[in-house]
This record gives sequence, structure tokens and C-alpha cells, in this order.
Amino acid sequence: MTFCSKYYYETRRIVRVSRHVAISTLTSPAGPTVTVHLGHPRSDPGESSKKKRRASDGEAASDDVVPSADDDNNNTMIAPSKHTPKLDTSSWPLLLRNYSDLHVRTSHYTPIPCGSSPLSRALKDHISTGVINLDKPANPSSHEVVSWIKRILRVEKTGHSGTLDPKVTGCLIVCVDRATRLVKAQQSAGKEYVGVVRLHSAIDDSKKLHRAVETLTGALFQLPPLISAVKRQLRIRTIYESRLIEYDMKRNLGIFWVSCEAGTYVRTLCVHLGLLVGTGGHMQELRRVRSGVMSEVDNLVTMHDVMDAQHVYDSTKDERYLRRVVMPLEVLLTNYKRIVVKDSAVNAICYGAKLMIPGLLRFADDIDINQEVVLMTTKGEAIAVGLAQMTTAVMATCDHGTVAKIKRVIMERDTYPRRWGLGPMATKKKGLIKEGKLDKHGKPNEKTPRDYLEGYKSLEDGASGAEKANGGASAAASVVKTEAMEEDSGPSDGDDNSDGEGGKKKKDKKKKKEGKTPKKEKKKKDKK
Repeated sequence: MTFCSKYYYETRRIVRVSRHVAISTLTSPAGPTVTVHLGHPRSDPGESSKKKRRASDGEAASDDVVPSADDDNNNTMIAPSKHTPKLDTSSWPLLLRNYSDLHVRTSHYTPIPCGSSPLSRALKDHISTGVINLDKPANPSSHEVVSWIKRILRVEKTGHSGTLDPKVTGCLIVCVDRATRLVKAQQSAGKEYVGVVRLHSAIDDSKKLHRAVETLTGALFQLPPLISAVKRQLRIRTIYESRLIEYDMKRNLGIFWVSCEAGTYVRTLCVHLGLLVGTGGHMQELRRVRSGVMSEVDNLVTMHDVMDAQHVYDSTKDERYLRRVVMPLEVLLTNYKRIVVKDSAVNAICYGAKLMIPGLLRFADDIDINQEVVLMTTKGEAIAVGLAQMTTAVMATCDHGTVAKIKRVIMERDTYPRRWGLGPMATKKKGLIKEGKLDKHGKPNEKTPRDYLEGYKSLEDGASGAEKANGGASAAASVVKTEAMEEDSGPSDGDDNSDGEGGKKKKDKKKKKEGKTPKKEKKKKDKK
């Protein structure tokens, strides 16, 4: 602080430098005098008395609570929230859609860096596990169309979701390579058609045709038409819903929509419509608008799209067009109830193992016993289609048991590493088999140590404990001894009659193995 010597101050001035330091300047003829006061400057005597009272209250309170040095730090730190924000999974792709709505069995598992999301597979894997929602053209048969796609994409196998007559157009789901495992499920799925029926003569009122279309719902008897290449026997098919869209009185043409069971003959349905109206009728035109979960709105492509996409990739190596035409097989499984499996259990399921409770991560709501479910990984890949062995309530509460049996495996084996047979008991068992103390099937023999037999349990007959295991080992030892005694007491001169019936049977078996016919078979042949 600087002072000007030309001016003399006759008043006292207090300059507050900080909270605890005040500098007082006092003017005099000799010059200014500076005094430094430590502590709070006094500005008001009444205010100082209030502060004293507050200080005394603070001292009394400090006897009970001792302030810590971390209080200031705790006030500045952001405490973690107890509530995690809810993820919006409604826009996640394919089987991961609404993933957060699934029930959580456990969230503890070790992710394995294998596999990939269905939308980010390599192009070769994308095609070999892909499906095409094809708009079948008129005139070629379904078999011809599928064989053309097989030749265009240069793949090993192709299949379709249900035969369409040559003149019929519309949705034909073509499965490629690995996706052909889902063909049977798609063939039995429901279908929707839009058709044109031609009546043989005019009708008075179009309401008559409306009533006839609405009448033909539910379970119906159908005889395949003459044009169909199947055995003509009476069948029962279900019509879920049907309605008349439009009727042209001048040309006697009616457009109708029908949702029906797989295997329904719409051509026969049009004949029945004509009989109900009383004029007779036949099918003029037909188009399939839905097959299973895929409709003509869901990425429907033509044969030209498939050919152009493959040509673009061959010439420019641009994958985008081909990836847009071929969709991952998971699109066919979006209507199934989902069960999420740990990565360590995936490969065992690919080898046909059942899904047990320890391998369960998440599961859908309203699952019933023997209901078809899809087993999936945390990345959204379909592993297999299975039959549920537990309801949703049991999965949430039970701590052991079988969750689902496998009906059809979809994923290729060894996509994920093996994680079975790595426990302490399995490792010990492998060592004993290698040393010869267990047979090749892992069952005890005469060399099996006693400490292993005490904990041994046979899964075939449910026997357990050392007594049963010892009994099996002693029985095996006795069999070995009796065989040795029989060999020692065998005939020295090689006489066949001394062996008895048992010896004859053994020799007959040996002859069969060597290719010789035994005596009994020779006698039968001679009699013939």
C-alpha cells in the first residue's frame, strides 16, 4: 500500500486486506503510521457481541461433534447415484429389442470375445446365415426360383418357406445355408393372401358375397384341387380371418383377403365361395402378402435385386447392396419368447446339451412348459430353438434344474470356446482315466482308489457311496479271476466236445466274426 506525502489525513482509515488481517493508518504531522491487526476488524460493537455469543454456542456444540478434515472434501465430491438410469432398448435391433424388459436371473458372467452381432458379421457368414424375403415372379415354380438364387449367390444349400403355385406371386422366404434349419418352422407358420375370385354369373347384391366370405372361417374341410401335385384326400384347414375388399358387379370379380393356416388351398376356397353364392366360381389371381413373420412390407426384394447386388459386389466389392438384400436369420425368430444364455454355456448347447439354471442370464415373461423358445447370446445371436421345461415363475425362484431342451441347433459348433470339463472333479477324472484307474467311459474298475470311490455316484442306476462302488469293483475283479481260471482249466488236446455248450456258443461267435457259418446254420441251409 502506498501513501502520498503531500496530503495529511485527519481521520482514521481502516483498510481490510483479508478476512483476518486489517491495516490501520493514522495520520499525523510527522507522517502516516501503519498498524497491522491480526483477526477480524471491528466495525460494529454490537456485531462483535453477537459473534461472541455464536462462538460460545459453537464451542458448546464442538464438545459433542468433532469436525474432520474430510468434511470439505465430501461436500465437493459427487456421490454416486443409487438408481441406475433405465436404458431405452426399444430401438435395439432384432432379438435385442426391449432387452431391458426381460427378467434378470443374474448379472454376473464373464463375456467371451467370440461371435459378433448379427448385423456386423463378416460378409461370408452374413450370407451363409441369411434369409431373403423374395417377391416370387409369376410362371416359374418355387423350386426353380430357389435353385436360381443358389446359383447366383454361389452357396451350398437353399430352402423356402412354403411352395407357391407357378402363377402365384408374393412373399417367398428363401433360407441360405445355415438358415435352412429354420425352414420347417417357417413352412408351418401362418400365411396371408389377397386373391381375386371370378363368379360364373351375376349376383343380385354384393352383400351376399360379403356374408359368404365371412361364413368361410374356422375349421374347414378341403379337398386338394386337381392341378395340385399331392394326394387328393380330405383335409381339415383353419381359416383365421377373411374379408371382402371390393366387388365389381359388371365383371363379376371380387377381391378378398384371407389369413389362414399353412397348407390351405385358396383355389378350393374360391370354389366354395361360388357354391355358397349359388353361381359357381373359381380363382382368377392370387398373391401371398405374408409368410410367418415376414410380410411384403418387410424388405421385399425381387430376383433382379439379388442378381444386381451380387454383380455390384463382384465388380466393385461394395457390400452394402448385398447386405440389404440378404437379412440375418434372427429376423425370423423375433416372435419367439427369448432366453439369454451365458457365453460359457453357448458351445455346450451347440453340441446338444440342455440349458441348466447356472447358464441362465435373462428370460422373457409368460413362458409356459413345452413352449418353443429361442436361446440367444448377449450379443443377440440365435443359438438354438428349444422347448421350455420351466415356467417364468419357476425360472425366477428355482436354484437348479433344466431350463430348456434343445429342439434345433442353429449356431455352428465351436463358434464359442468349450467351457465344460474344466472343473476340479472333471480334471481329476481325466487324470484317472489316463492312468488306467478308471475305464475309458469314466467308470471305476479294480484299480480305482478308495477315496474316489467314496464320492462316486452312478448316474445310470442312482447308486452311490463306497459300498456300491466297492461292490462294482469287486465284481469286476471276480470276473477277471474267473476268466483267468477258465483259461487255465481249458483242454490241452483241443477237443471241441470238452468245452460244453458255452464253448460251442463262443466258437460259433468266433466263426461268425471270421466269416465262417456255424454248424446250426449249415443244417438249416441243408434242410432248405
